[in-house]
Amino acid sequence: MKVAVDPDPSLIYRPDVDPEMAKDKGSFRNYTSGPLLDRVFNTYKLMHTYQTVGFVRKKHAQFGGFSCKKMTIMEAVDMLDHLVDESDPDVDFPNSFHAFQTAEGIRKAHPDKDWFHLVGLLHDLGKVLSLWGEPQWAVVGDTFPVGCRPQASVVFCDSTFQDNPDFRDPRYSTEFGMYQPHCGLENVLMSWGHDEYMYQMMRFNKFSLPEEAFAMIRFHSFYPWHTGGDYRQLCSQQDLDMLPWVQEFNKFDLYTKCPDLPDVGKLRPYYQALVDKYCPGVLNW
Repeated sequence: MKVAVDPDPSLIYRPDVDPEMAKDKGSFRNYTSGPLLDRVFNTYKLMHTYQTVGFVRKKHAQFGGFSCKKMTIMEAVDMLDHLVDESDPDVDFPNSFHAFQTAEGIRKAHPDKDWFHLVGLLHDLGKVLSLWGEPQWAVVGDTFPVGCRPQASVVFCDSTFQDNPDFRDPRYSTEFGMYQPHCGLENVLMSWGHDEYMYQMMRFNKFSLPEEAFAMIRFHSFYPWHTGGDYRQLCSQQDLDMLPWVQEFNKFDLYTKCPDLPDVGKLRPYYQALVDKYCPGVLNW
């Protein structure tokens, strides 16, 4: 049975992507008009209303034991096919194909970095949260730090946070909020979604990947940071060192979707070998 989910708003309305890289120069930049604008806006309205410090801490407690399911990486990849979205104008094929397309795009550009290839396959696996009853606004879309005032490049920033209780809480409504300057993003509480879940899952299961891989997974939807240039006041030097890697990854995440579907059957043995190398066996999800 396939679960119907709305299009991932982070893949449809993107105000800040490089237009020279887009397959259609208007397809990712238009966030003021279009047939899906109301749906996307409503998703962000819900997200920006309910993603609070308390909510995110609750989700860490709910999912942080990773007791929802035991399965391998490839079983999780196969589960993505149950999240196919027939209304997404950019993706009318199963999510697993996008995972392999992203991985193959990276493999062509960086043939010597097999760990990077695997990140392409892994990056959206946290969307299995949708199969466990999580609403779209707590799974997909752009991420942002909770516990401080949202910055200007957050999508729909000026029109969607008014009903968020943290927005009116003096502890959380200043530029730094509950954080110290340059505290490091490892000490920042990010909004809850598939990025944060997958990052925490990889830490819990002790994936033997380099730190660059963990940064790519955790921050690939953090567009206000890696594309908008915001939240630098919270960054450590390590975060700034990781930023180019996250930006490099996102080129492949956004722009490898195309109608020429990969031959997944031929590709699986290569990626299975990478899974066996870096994150083998049955894992806790």
